[in-house]
Amino acid sequence: MIESDVPDDVDLNILGLEPAEERAYRALVDLAAASPAVLADRLRLPATDARSLLRRLESLGLASRSGGDQERHVAAAPDLALRAMLVARRDELRRSELAINELTELYRRTAGSRAPGDLIEVVIGSDATRQRFEQLQLGAEREVMAFVTAPTVVQSAEDNPAEDAAVRRGVRYRVILERDVLDGPGGLVQAEQATRQGEEVAVIDTLPMKMIVADRSVALVPLSSPGEEPGALVVHARGLLDGLIRLFEWTWDRAAKLHLGAEEGDEDITAMDRKILALLFAGLTDEAVAKQLQLSPRTVQRRVRHLMDLSGATTRLQLGRYAPERGWV
Repeated sequence: MIESDVPDDVDLNILGLEPAEERAYRALVDLAAASPAVLADRLRLPATDARSLLRRLESLGLASRSGGDQERHVAAAPDLALRAMLVARRDELRRSELAINELTELYRRTAGSRAPGDLIEVVIGSDATRQRFEQLQLGAEREVMAFVTAPTVVQSAEDNPAEDAAVRRGVRYRVILERDVLDGPGGLVQAEQATRQGEEVAVIDTLPMKMIVADRSVALVPLSSPGEEPGALVVHARGLLDGLIRLFEWTWDRAAKLHLGAEEGDEDITAMDRKILALLFAGLTDEAVAKQLQLSPRTVQRRVRHLMDLSGATTRLQLGRYAPERGWV
């Protein structure tokens, strides 16, 4: 059997293939040719299901009958069969993009005739709020800006695949964490993962609210009151939206930027030392740093003293000035 060069986690459902059809086609490519019985054995399916899948692949142009044997099928070449499906899907996407552009232009032209309240959508319920939260990120093309406060009501950072997908597409993420988020359970791990995948993270003592802004064109502001179902405001109105963007930029300029994960530079400073410095620069106390890094406060203080000796600083204030010069943060 020849091992496939195509990773199993590369989905072809974007081309319109159902999961069962994709598995059958992958198996047929691997086998080169197969009867319903052989395919059924490979996929561990009833022979009737395997026969139906082969007929479906044949109708999609992904398989053909083998000579005079009406049961045996051979796989069509992927670069021809799948590429044709890809081109067709690209054409569909282009037409959809044109339709979106036309609808967006129509929306903008008629915005002036709408009542101000029509430019702010009220979303009720955790499911609806989560859906808007994901839509904003999945639809972002350039930049996402976010305020993150504790506690998380609708969706936690580790359960946000839309964020990972947007970052992989090259969308710039600027995230400001309230200090309690970084100091909370798992806060450091999540922040470190975010910075390692290219997000820009900053920390500040307190934030006025939770918020996410996509491409400077739409914002989501979650709302919740004790005893009430979670909800959110989806803001399109330019005046309010511009105010939210200015609030983010004002806060970003004043927040401590969090630098985690860098491990190059002076050989006398360890990766743990860099994390200690990064968290201290973010405003955490020695006790909070020790808790996040699972160290004792005395160990943190000893490492800071060592860094002061290395840099020639006599005070922590001087260390704060020397550390960036040495490339430690």
